[in-house]
Amino acid sequence: MSKRVLTTESGAPVADNQNSAAAGVGGPLLLQDQHLLEKLARFNRERIPERVVHARGSGAYGYFEVTDDVTGFTRADFLGEVGKRTETFVRFSTVADNLGGADAVRDPRGFAVKFYTEEGNYDLVGNNTPVFFLNDPVKFPDFIHSQKRDPFTGKQEPDNVWDFWAHSPQSTHQITWLMGDRGIPASYRHMNGFGSHTYQWTNAEGGAFFVKYHFKTNQGIRCLSSEQAAELAGQDPNSHQTDLLQAIERGVNPSWTLYVQIMPAAEAADYRFNPFDVTKVWPHADYPLQRVGRLVLDRNPDNVFAEVEQAAFSPNNFVPGIGPSPDKMLQGRLFAYADAHRYRLGVNHTQLPVNAPKATKADNYGRDGVMATRQGLRHDKNYEPNSYAGPAQTNQALSAPLAVAGWTGTHANAQHVKDDDFFQAGELYRLMSDEEKSRLIANIAGGLSQVSRDDVIEKNLAHFHAADAEYGKRVEEAVRALRDE
Repeated sequence: MSKRVLTTESGAPVADNQNSAAAGVGGPLLLQDQHLLEKLARFNRERIPERVVHARGSGAYGYFEVTDDVTGFTRADFLGEVGKRTETFVRFSTVADNLGGADAVRDPRGFAVKFYTEEGNYDLVGNNTPVFFLNDPVKFPDFIHSQKRDPFTGKQEPDNVWDFWAHSPQSTHQITWLMGDRGIPASYRHMNGFGSHTYQWTNAEGGAFFVKYHFKTNQGIRCLSSEQAAELAGQDPNSHQTDLLQAIERGVNPSWTLYVQIMPAAEAADYRFNPFDVTKVWPHADYPLQRVGRLVLDRNPDNVFAEVEQAAFSPNNFVPGIGPSPDKMLQGRLFAYADAHRYRLGVNHTQLPVNAPKATKADNYGRDGVMATRQGLRHDKNYEPNSYAGPAQTNQALSAPLAVAGWTGTHANAQHVKDDDFFQAGELYRLMSDEEKSRLIANIAGGLSQVSRDDVIEKNLAHFHAADAEYGKRVEEAVRALRDE
Protein backbone atom coordinates (compact mmCIF):
# COMPACT_ATOMS: atom_id res chain seq x y z
CA MET A 1 0.00 0.00 0.00
CA SER A 2 1.50 3.35 -1.06
CA LYS A 3 2.08 6.01 1.57
CA ARG A 4 -0.44 8.86 1.52
CA VAL A 5 1.05 12.29 0.85
CA LEU A 6 -0.06 15.35 2.81
CA THR A 7 -1.02 18.17 0.42
CA THR A 8 -2.18 21.76 0.42
CA GLU A 9 -5.77 22.65 -0.52
CA SER A 10 -4.65 22.94 -4.14
CA GLY A 11 -3.13 19.45 -4.09
CA ALA A 12 0.56 20.33 -3.89
CA PRO A 13 2.69 18.12 -1.59
CA VAL A 14 3.66 19.55 1.81
CA ALA A 15 7.38 19.27 2.50
CA ASP A 16 7.33 20.13 6.25
CA ASN A 17 4.26 20.19 8.51
CA GLN A 18 6.28 20.53 11.73
CA ASN A 19 8.18 23.79 11.18
CA SER A 20 7.16 27.15 9.71
CA ALA A 21 9.39 28.88 7.14
CA ALA A 22 11.58 31.53 8.78
CA ALA A 23 14.23 34.09 7.87
CA GLY A 24 17.09 32.06 9.25
CA VAL A 25 17.22 30.00 12.45
CA GLY A 26 15.29 31.90 15.11
CA GLY A 27 14.26 34.59 12.63
CA PRO A 28 10.81 36.00 11.92
CA LEU A 29 8.40 33.96 9.82
CA LEU A 30 7.96 34.50 6.12
CA LEU A 31 4.79 35.69 4.40
CA GLN A 32 5.65 33.37 1.52
CA ASP A 33 4.95 30.24 3.64
CA GLN A 34 1.78 29.32 1.73
CA HIS A 35 1.14 26.17 3.79
CA LEU A 36 1.26 28.05 7.11
CA LEU A 37 -0.99 30.88 5.92
CA GLU A 38 -3.51 28.53 4.34
CA LYS A 39 -3.59 26.33 7.45
CA LEU A 40 -4.15 29.25 9.85
CA ALA A 41 -6.70 30.94 7.59
CA ARG A 42 -8.67 27.72 7.26
CA PHE A 43 -8.55 27.16 11.03
CA ASN A 44 -9.98 30.66 11.60
CA ARG A 45 -12.95 29.74 9.41
CA GLU A 46 -13.70 26.21 10.64
CA ARG A 47 -16.79 27.30 12.55
CA ILE A 48 -20.00 28.67 11.12
CA PRO A 49 -22.76 30.59 12.92
CA GLU A 50 -24.50 28.17 15.25
CA ARG A 51 -28.23 27.71 15.09
CA VAL A 52 -30.12 30.31 17.11
CA VAL A 53 -32.22 27.44 18.50
CA HIS A 54 -31.50 23.71 18.45
CA ALA A 55 -27.76 24.46 18.37
CA ARG A 56 -26.68 21.46 20.45
CA GLY A 57 -27.49 18.29 18.53
CA SER A 58 -26.67 14.70 17.63
CA GLY A 59 -27.60 12.66 14.59
CA ALA A 60 -27.56 9.29 12.89
CA TYR A 61 -28.55 7.59 9.64
CA GLY A 62 -31.05 4.79 9.29
CA TYR A 63 -34.15 3.77 7.41
CA PHE A 64 -37.91 3.96 7.57
CA GLU A 65 -39.90 0.81 6.73
CA VAL A 66 -43.62 0.83 5.97
CA THR A 67 -45.49 -1.79 8.01
CA ASP A 68 -49.12 -0.81 7.37
CA ASP A 69 -51.09 0.28 4.31
CA VAL A 70 -51.93 4.00 4.38
CA THR A 71 -52.47 4.46 0.64
CA GLY A 72 -56.10 5.32 1.29
CA PHE A 73 -54.89 8.53 2.92
CA THR A 74 -51.77 9.62 1.02
CA ARG A 75 -50.20 9.10 -2.39
CA ALA A 76 -46.69 9.72 -1.03
CA ASP A 77 -44.58 7.11 -2.81
CA PHE A 78 -42.32 6.30 0.17
CA LEU A 79 -45.47 5.33 2.12
CA GLY A 80 -47.06 3.47 -0.79
CA GLU A 81 -46.04 -0.14 -0.28
CA VAL A 82 -45.82 -2.30 2.85
CA GLY A 83 -42.20 -3.36 3.27
CA LYS A 84 -40.73 -0.39 1.40
CA ARG A 85 -37.61 1.12 2.98
CA THR A 86 -36.40 4.70 2.66
CA GLU A 87 -33.02 5.98 3.87
CA THR A 88 -33.25 8.59 6.63
CA PHE A 89 -31.15 10.97 8.66
CA VAL A 90 -32.36 12.03 12.12
CA ARG A 91 -31.10 14.96 14.19
CA PHE A 92 -31.90 15.26 17.90
CA SER A 93 -31.24 18.47 19.81
CA THR A 94 -31.88 20.62 22.82
CA VAL A 95 -33.53 23.96 22.07
CA ALA A 96 -32.38 26.84 24.26
CA ASP A 97 -28.70 26.26 24.98
CA ASN A 98 -25.65 26.98 22.86
CA LEU A 99 -23.56 24.49 20.93
CA GLY A 100 -21.41 23.72 23.96
CA GLY A 101 -24.34 23.20 26.35
CA ALA A 102 -25.01 20.02 28.31
CA ASP A 103 -27.40 17.36 27.02
CA ALA A 104 -29.10 16.47 30.32
CA VAL A 105 -31.08 19.66 30.88
CA ARG A 106 -34.77 20.51 31.23
CA ASP A 107 -35.61 21.59 27.72
CA PRO A 108 -37.72 20.36 24.81
CA ARG A 109 -35.85 18.12 22.39
CA GLY A 110 -35.83 18.54 18.65
CA PHE A 111 -36.75 15.40 16.67
CA ALA A 112 -36.08 16.08 12.97
CA VAL A 113 -36.31 13.35 10.31
CA LYS A 114 -35.08 13.64 6.73
CA PHE A 115 -36.55 11.00 4.40
CA TYR A 116 -34.44 10.58 1.22
CA THR A 117 -37.40 9.55 -0.95
CA GLU A 118 -37.53 8.83 -4.68
CA GLU A 119 -39.67 11.94 -5.09
CA GLY A 120 -37.25 14.23 -3.27
CA ASN A 121 -36.33 14.83 0.35
CA TYR A 122 -39.18 15.05 2.86
CA ASP A 123 -38.31 16.80 6.13
CA LEU A 124 -40.45 16.27 9.22
CA VAL A 125 -39.29 18.78 11.83
CA GLY A 126 -40.75 18.18 15.27
CA ASN A 127 -40.07 17.86 18.99
CA ASN A 128 -40.38 15.31 21.77
CA THR A 129 -43.60 17.01 22.90
CA PRO A 130 -46.92 17.00 21.03
CA VAL A 131 -47.52 20.71 21.71
CA PHE A 132 -45.58 23.98 21.72
CA PHE A 133 -45.49 27.21 23.75
CA LEU A 134 -47.01 29.48 21.10
CA ASN A 135 -49.56 29.41 18.30
CA ASP A 136 -48.44 32.43 16.27
CA PRO A 137 -44.94 32.84 14.78
CA VAL A 138 -44.87 36.61 15.28
CA LYS A 139 -44.13 35.91 18.97
CA PHE A 140 -41.41 33.31 18.38
CA PRO A 141 -38.41 35.72 18.43
CA ASP A 142 -39.73 37.26 21.67
CA PHE A 143 -40.17 33.84 23.23
CA ILE A 144 -36.64 32.73 22.35
CA HIS A 145 -35.17 36.02 23.59
CA SER A 146 -36.89 35.44 26.93
CA GLN A 147 -35.44 31.94 27.24
CA LYS A 148 -31.88 32.67 26.07
CA ARG A 149 -29.12 34.69 27.73
CA ASP A 150 -30.07 38.15 29.00
CA PRO A 151 -28.21 40.86 27.02
CA PHE A 152 -26.98 42.51 30.26
CA THR A 153 -26.29 39.62 32.64
CA GLY A 154 -25.21 37.17 29.93
CA LYS A 155 -27.16 34.29 31.49
CA GLN A 156 -30.65 32.84 31.49
CA GLU A 157 -32.86 34.81 33.87
CA PRO A 158 -35.92 33.36 35.66
CA ASP A 159 -37.43 36.88 35.56
CA ASN A 160 -37.36 36.84 31.76
CA VAL A 161 -38.54 33.23 31.37
CA TRP A 162 -41.54 33.57 33.66
CA ASP A 163 -42.40 37.13 32.69
CA PHE A 164 -42.91 36.04 29.09
CA TRP A 165 -44.97 33.06 30.18
CA ALA A 166 -47.02 35.31 32.48
CA HIS A 167 -48.10 37.22 29.37
CA SER A 168 -48.56 34.07 27.26
CA PRO A 169 -51.30 31.92 28.82
CA GLN A 170 -51.27 29.63 25.76
CA SER A 171 -47.90 28.34 27.06
CA THR A 172 -49.51 26.67 30.11
CA HIS A 173 -50.00 23.30 28.37
CA GLN A 174 -46.38 23.07 27.19
CA ILE A 175 -45.07 24.30 30.55
CA THR A 176 -46.91 21.39 32.17
CA TRP A 177 -45.16 19.00 29.76
CA LEU A 178 -41.76 20.62 30.22
CA MET A 179 -41.85 20.76 34.01
CA GLY A 180 -43.19 17.22 34.30
CA ASP A 181 -41.23 13.97 34.33
CA ARG A 182 -40.69 13.94 30.56
CA GLY A 183 -38.96 17.33 30.65
CA ILE A 184 -35.53 15.65 30.87
CA PRO A 185 -35.23 12.45 28.78
CA ALA A 186 -32.58 9.99 29.96
CA SER A 187 -31.33 9.76 26.37
CA TYR A 188 -32.44 10.49 22.85
CA ARG A 189 -33.25 6.79 22.47
CA HIS A 190 -35.69 6.82 25.37
CA MET A 191 -38.08 9.57 24.27
CA ASN A 192 -40.94 9.87 21.82
CA GLY A 193 -40.97 12.21 18.85
CA PHE A 194 -43.87 14.21 17.42
CA GLY A 195 -44.50 16.19 14.27
CA SER A 196 -46.30 18.52 16.74
CA HIS A 197 -47.90 20.52 13.91
CA THR A 198 -50.87 19.43 11.84
CA TYR A 199 -50.02 18.40 8.26
CA GLN A 200 -52.12 17.48 5.24
CA TRP A 201 -52.14 14.14 3.44
CA THR A 202 -53.75 13.80 0.00
CA ASN A 203 -54.62 10.45 -1.59
CA ALA A 204 -54.59 9.44 -5.25
CA GLU A 205 -58.23 10.49 -5.69
CA GLY A 206 -57.57 13.98 -4.30
CA GLY A 207 -59.14 13.27 -0.91
CA ALA A 208 -57.64 15.44 1.83
CA PHE A 209 -56.88 14.49 5.43
CA PHE A 210 -55.19 16.31 8.29
CA VAL A 211 -52.62 14.29 10.25
CA LYS A 212 -50.47 14.41 13.34
CA TYR A 213 -47.29 12.29 13.59
CA HIS A 214 -46.27 10.26 16.66
CA PHE A 215 -42.95 8.38 16.86
CA LYS A 216 -43.18 6.02 19.84
CA THR A 217 -39.84 4.82 21.17
CA ASN A 218 -39.39 1.04 21.16
CA GLN A 219 -36.77 1.34 23.92
CA GLY A 220 -39.38 2.58 26.40
CA ILE A 221 -39.67 5.99 28.02
CA ARG A 222 -36.90 6.80 30.49
CA CYS A 223 -36.48 10.17 32.16
CA LEU A 224 -34.20 11.89 34.67
CA SER A 225 -35.14 13.80 37.80
CA SER A 226 -33.73 17.30 38.16
CA GLU A 227 -31.17 15.97 40.65
CA GLN A 228 -30.09 13.10 38.42
CA ALA A 229 -29.80 15.43 35.44
CA ALA A 230 -27.65 17.95 37.31
CA GLU A 231 -25.27 15.19 38.37
CA LEU A 232 -25.09 13.66 34.89
CA ALA A 233 -24.58 17.03 33.19
CA GLY A 234 -21.58 17.61 35.46
CA GLN A 235 -20.12 14.17 34.86
CA ASP A 236 -20.64 14.05 31.08
CA PRO A 237 -22.10 17.14 29.36
CA ASN A 238 -22.27 15.02 26.19
CA SER A 239 -24.30 12.25 27.82
CA HIS A 240 -26.98 11.93 25.12
CA GLN A 241 -24.43 12.12 22.31
CA THR A 242 -22.33 9.46 24.05
CA ASP A 243 -25.33 7.18 24.53
CA LEU A 244 -26.52 7.42 20.92
CA LEU A 245 -23.05 6.97 19.44
CA GLN A 246 -22.12 3.99 21.60
CA ALA A 247 -25.47 2.23 21.21
CA ILE A 248 -25.23 2.28 17.41
CA GLU A 249 -21.55 1.29 17.48
CA ARG A 250 -22.51 -1.74 19.61
CA GLY A 251 -25.21 -2.67 17.12
CA VAL A 252 -28.01 -1.79 19.54
CA ASN A 253 -29.94 0.16 16.93
CA PRO A 254 -32.64 2.42 18.40
CA SER A 255 -36.04 2.37 16.75
CA TRP A 256 -39.41 4.10 16.88
CA THR A 257 -42.83 3.04 15.63
CA LEU A 258 -44.59 5.75 13.63
CA TYR A 259 -48.29 6.28 14.23
CA VAL A 260 -50.54 8.99 12.84
CA GLN A 261 -53.83 10.52 13.87
CA ILE A 262 -55.98 11.10 10.79
CA MET A 263 -58.81 13.63 10.55
CA PRO A 264 -60.90 13.90 7.36
CA ALA A 265 -60.47 17.49 6.17
CA ALA A 266 -64.23 18.11 6.29
CA GLU A 267 -64.29 17.54 10.08
CA ALA A 268 -61.73 20.25 10.91
CA ALA A 269 -64.10 23.23 10.90
CA ASP A 270 -66.44 21.83 13.56
CA TYR A 271 -63.91 19.97 15.76
CA ARG A 272 -64.18 20.94 19.44
CA PHE A 273 -60.55 22.14 19.51
CA ASN A 274 -58.86 24.22 16.84
CA PRO A 275 -57.04 21.40 15.00
CA PHE A 276 -54.41 23.83 13.70
CA ASP A 277 -53.41 25.27 17.09
CA VAL A 278 -50.07 23.69 18.06
CA THR A 279 -50.72 24.40 21.75
CA LYS A 280 -53.51 21.77 21.58
CA VAL A 281 -53.59 17.99 21.09
CA TRP A 282 -56.23 15.83 19.46
CA PRO A 283 -57.39 13.38 22.16
CA HIS A 284 -56.80 9.80 21.04
CA ALA A 285 -60.40 8.95 21.87
CA ASP A 286 -61.41 11.31 19.04
CA TYR A 287 -58.74 10.25 16.54
CA PRO A 288 -56.99 6.98 17.49
CA LEU A 289 -53.38 6.27 16.60
CA GLN A 290 -52.94 4.32 13.35
CA ARG A 291 -49.64 2.53 12.78
CA VAL A 292 -47.62 3.41 9.69
CA GLY A 293 -44.10 2.01 9.99
CA ARG A 294 -40.80 1.73 11.80
CA LEU A 295 -37.86 4.14 12.02
CA VAL A 296 -34.48 2.51 12.73
CA LEU A 297 -31.10 4.22 13.25
CA ASP A 298 -28.13 2.00 12.36
CA ARG A 299 -25.19 4.18 11.24
CA ASN A 300 -23.28 6.98 12.92
CA PRO A 301 -22.02 9.95 10.90
CA ASP A 302 -18.35 9.88 9.92
CA ASN A 303 -17.94 13.63 10.58
CA VAL A 304 -20.17 15.37 13.11
CA PHE A 305 -19.56 18.83 11.69
CA ALA A 306 -20.20 17.90 8.06
CA GLU A 307 -23.23 15.71 8.74
CA VAL A 308 -24.84 16.93 11.98
CA GLU A 309 -23.88 20.59 12.24
CA GLN A 310 -24.44 21.15 8.51
CA ALA A 311 -27.63 19.09 8.33
CA ALA A 312 -30.44 21.39 7.22
CA PHE A 313 -34.10 20.53 7.81
CA SER A 314 -36.93 22.62 6.38
CA PRO A 315 -40.61 21.83 6.98
CA ASN A 316 -41.37 23.18 3.51
CA ASN A 317 -39.56 20.21 1.95
CA PHE A 318 -42.70 18.26 1.01
CA VAL A 319 -43.25 15.42 -1.48
CA PRO A 320 -46.35 14.59 -3.55
CA GLY A 321 -49.16 13.52 -1.23
CA ILE A 322 -48.02 15.60 1.78
CA GLY A 323 -48.47 19.31 2.38
CA PRO A 324 -49.02 22.03 4.99
CA SER A 325 -52.08 22.93 7.03
CA PRO A 326 -53.27 26.39 8.18
CA ASP A 327 -51.31 25.88 11.44
CA LYS A 328 -49.89 29.39 11.98
CA MET A 329 -46.67 28.26 13.65
CA LEU A 330 -46.06 25.80 10.83
CA GLN A 331 -46.72 28.50 8.27
CA GLY A 332 -44.06 30.70 9.86
CA ARG A 333 -41.56 27.86 9.98
CA LEU A 334 -42.06 27.11 6.29
CA PHE A 335 -40.05 30.29 5.71
CA ALA A 336 -37.89 30.60 8.82
CA TYR A 337 -36.14 27.22 8.79
CA ALA A 338 -34.97 27.36 5.18
CA ASP A 339 -33.91 30.99 5.59
CA ALA A 340 -31.87 30.15 8.70
CA HIS A 341 -29.89 27.59 6.70
CA ARG A 342 -29.32 30.01 3.84
CA TYR A 343 -27.78 32.36 6.42
CA ARG A 344 -25.70 29.73 8.22
CA LEU A 345 -24.63 27.53 5.31
CA GLY A 346 -25.25 29.52 2.13
CA VAL A 347 -27.78 29.33 -0.66
CA ASN A 348 -26.28 26.06 -1.95
CA HIS A 349 -26.50 24.16 1.35
CA THR A 350 -28.88 21.70 -0.31
CA GLN A 351 -25.92 20.42 -2.36
CA LEU A 352 -24.03 19.23 0.74
CA PRO A 353 -24.06 15.41 0.91
CA VAL A 354 -26.19 15.19 4.06
CA ASN A 355 -28.82 17.51 2.55
CA ALA A 356 -28.75 16.42 -1.10
CA PRO A 357 -31.36 13.97 -2.41
CA LYS A 358 -30.08 10.38 -2.47
CA ALA A 359 -32.83 8.41 -4.20
CA THR A 360 -33.30 11.03 -6.93
CA LYS A 361 -31.51 14.19 -8.04
CA ALA A 362 -32.26 17.89 -7.90
CA ASP A 363 -32.91 19.29 -11.38
CA ASN A 364 -33.71 23.00 -11.57
CA TYR A 365 -32.33 26.31 -12.79
CA GLY A 366 -30.27 27.27 -9.74
CA ARG A 367 -26.67 27.64 -10.91
CA ASP A 368 -24.71 30.23 -9.01
CA GLY A 369 -23.99 31.46 -5.48
CA VAL A 370 -21.30 30.65 -2.95
CA MET A 371 -20.09 27.01 -3.09
CA ALA A 372 -22.10 26.04 -6.16
CA THR A 373 -20.98 22.48 -6.93
CA ARG A 374 -23.45 21.10 -9.47
CA GLN A 375 -21.62 19.63 -12.46
CA GLY A 376 -22.57 18.38 -15.94
CA LEU A 377 -24.61 21.47 -16.89
CA ARG A 378 -22.39 22.72 -19.73
CA HIS A 379 -25.08 23.47 -22.29
CA ASP A 380 -28.10 23.69 -19.96
CA LYS A 381 -30.01 26.94 -19.89
CA ASN A 382 -30.65 28.74 -16.63
CA TYR A 383 -34.15 30.01 -17.38
CA GLU A 384 -37.62 28.50 -17.83
CA PRO A 385 -39.55 27.95 -20.03
CA ASN A 386 -37.03 27.21 -22.78
CA SER A 387 -36.72 25.37 -26.09
CA TYR A 388 -33.81 23.17 -25.00
CA ALA A 389 -35.50 20.28 -23.16
CA GLY A 390 -34.88 21.75 -19.71
CA PRO A 391 -36.79 20.53 -16.64
CA ALA A 392 -40.47 21.50 -16.74
CA GLN A 393 -43.33 21.73 -14.29
CA THR A 394 -45.65 18.74 -13.71
CA ASN A 395 -48.93 20.66 -13.30
CA GLN A 396 -49.74 18.26 -10.41
CA ALA A 397 -50.04 19.90 -6.99
CA LEU A 398 -48.24 18.12 -4.15
CA SER A 399 -51.32 18.34 -1.91
CA ALA A 400 -54.96 19.40 -2.02
CA PRO A 401 -55.77 23.14 -2.05
CA LEU A 402 -56.89 24.80 1.17
CA ALA A 403 -60.08 26.86 1.09
CA VAL A 404 -59.73 30.41 2.42
CA ALA A 405 -62.20 33.23 3.08
CA GLY A 406 -62.39 36.53 4.92
CA TRP A 407 -60.62 39.87 5.11
CA THR A 408 -56.87 40.37 5.13
CA GLY A 409 -55.39 41.66 8.38
CA THR A 410 -54.08 40.40 11.69
CA HIS A 411 -56.40 37.86 13.33
CA ALA A 412 -56.40 35.86 16.53
CA ASN A 413 -56.73 32.09 16.13
CA ALA A 414 -60.21 30.83 15.29
CA GLN A 415 -61.99 29.71 18.45
CA HIS A 416 -63.61 26.27 18.54
CA VAL A 417 -66.11 24.99 21.11
CA LYS A 418 -63.58 23.74 23.68
CA ASP A 419 -60.77 26.17 22.92
CA ASP A 420 -59.09 27.95 25.81
CA ASP A 421 -55.50 28.14 27.03
CA PHE A 422 -55.96 26.00 30.13
CA PHE A 423 -58.33 23.07 29.62
CA GLN A 424 -55.82 20.68 28.06
CA ALA A 425 -53.11 21.65 30.57
CA GLY A 426 -55.53 20.66 33.32
CA GLU A 427 -56.35 17.41 31.53
CA LEU A 428 -52.63 16.58 31.38
CA TYR A 429 -52.21 17.35 35.08
CA ARG A 430 -55.14 15.13 36.02
CA LEU A 431 -53.62 12.22 34.07
CA MET A 432 -50.52 12.25 36.26
CA SER A 433 -49.90 10.02 39.26
CA ASP A 434 -49.50 11.58 42.71
CA GLU A 435 -45.71 11.20 42.46
CA GLU A 436 -45.62 12.80 39.00
CA LYS A 437 -47.74 15.71 40.23
CA SER A 438 -45.40 16.30 43.18
CA ARG A 439 -42.34 16.43 40.93
CA LEU A 440 -44.12 18.75 38.50
CA ILE A 441 -45.06 21.14 41.32
CA ALA A 442 -41.50 21.14 42.67
CA ASN A 443 -40.01 21.85 39.24
CA ILE A 444 -42.36 24.77 38.56
CA ALA A 445 -41.97 26.25 42.03
CA GLY A 446 -38.19 25.97 41.87
CA GLY A 447 -38.07 28.34 38.92
CA LEU A 448 -41.07 30.57 39.63
CA SER A 449 -39.95 31.28 43.21
CA GLN A 450 -36.77 32.90 41.87
CA VAL A 451 -38.74 35.61 40.04
CA SER A 452 -38.22 39.04 41.62
CA ARG A 453 -41.59 40.63 40.76
CA ASP A 454 -44.69 39.60 42.69
CA ASP A 455 -47.03 40.59 39.87
CA VAL A 456 -45.27 38.22 37.46
CA ILE A 457 -45.60 35.39 39.96
CA GLU A 458 -49.29 36.14 40.46
CA LYS A 459 -50.00 36.13 36.73
CA ASN A 460 -48.37 32.73 36.35
CA LEU A 461 -50.18 31.32 39.37
CA ALA A 462 -53.47 32.42 37.82
CA HIS A 463 -52.72 30.26 34.78
CA PHE A 464 -52.20 27.15 36.89
CA HIS A 465 -55.34 27.88 38.92
CA ALA A 466 -57.29 28.18 35.66
CA ALA A 467 -55.95 24.83 34.46
CA ASP A 468 -56.92 22.95 37.62
CA ALA A 469 -57.84 24.18 41.10
CA GLU A 470 -55.59 21.67 42.86
CA TYR A 471 -52.77 22.34 40.42
CA GLY A 472 -52.87 26.07 41.09
CA LYS A 473 -53.22 25.68 44.86
CA ARG A 474 -50.24 23.33 45.13
CA VAL A 475 -47.99 25.51 42.94
CA GLU A 476 -48.95 28.59 44.94
CA GLU A 477 -48.21 26.90 48.28
CA ALA A 478 -44.88 25.56 47.03
CA VAL A 479 -43.80 28.96 45.70
CA ARG A 480 -44.78 30.67 48.95
CA ALA A 481 -42.85 28.13 50.99
CA LEU A 482 -39.69 28.61 48.93
CA ARG A 483 -39.91 32.41 49.06
CA ASP A 484 -40.41 32.37 52.85
CA GLU A 485 -37.25 30.37 53.48
